[in-house]
Amino acid sequence: MPDLVYFVATTVDGRIAAPDGGFDFFPQGDHLGAQVEALPETIPAHARQALGIDAAPRRFGSVVMGRHTYAVGLREGITDPYRPLDTVVFSRTLDPAAAPVRITAEDPVAVVRELKQRATRDIWLCGGGALAGALADAIDEVVVKVNPVLAGAGLPMVDGAFGARALVLGDVRRFESGVVWLTYRRAPG
Repeated sequence: MPDLVYFVATTVDGRIAAPDGGFDFFPQGDHLGAQVEALPETIPAHARQALGIDAAPRRFGSVVMGRHTYAVGLREGITDPYRPLDTVVFSRTLDPAAAPVRITAEDPVAVVRELKQRATRDIWLCGGGALAGALADAIDEVVVKVNPVLAGAGLPMVDGAFGARALVLGDVRRFESGVVWLTYRRAPG
């Protein structure tokens, strides 16, 4: 069965965005080349096109995100940011008929369960923190791109009720930019 993978950039203190949702304070560097190589489908489609990246998806077949994450591209007129991935946006306010992606107000856990039943590839949890909080018990793997930044305030990587969930470290990748990718699996049991 496919995994739900939370692949996300964060600061050392666990912030995925500034209080206003901006994330331009994350450093650029050699880690981006590694992301293009390993997971080209996690680069927005318009950026892949501009950079001449035509690699097929390597790991993910679908992506799930919250309304605020989707709004980042929508403000620029981008309605299907990660095509050709099957995209699901969780929102109670967006019009489901207004976009070429699936917009739903359904329970995220039920939707991810349905995706896992029919998917042939892993599912990428793109963001944000509130959705990660709602899906915390369904996350199979966490790949955290820890950036060498302290933000203080901002949007948390996981925003929800307290519930400690044990993880097992599987891999560490260090980059000259100071970014470290940490890959964790949900602990058995």
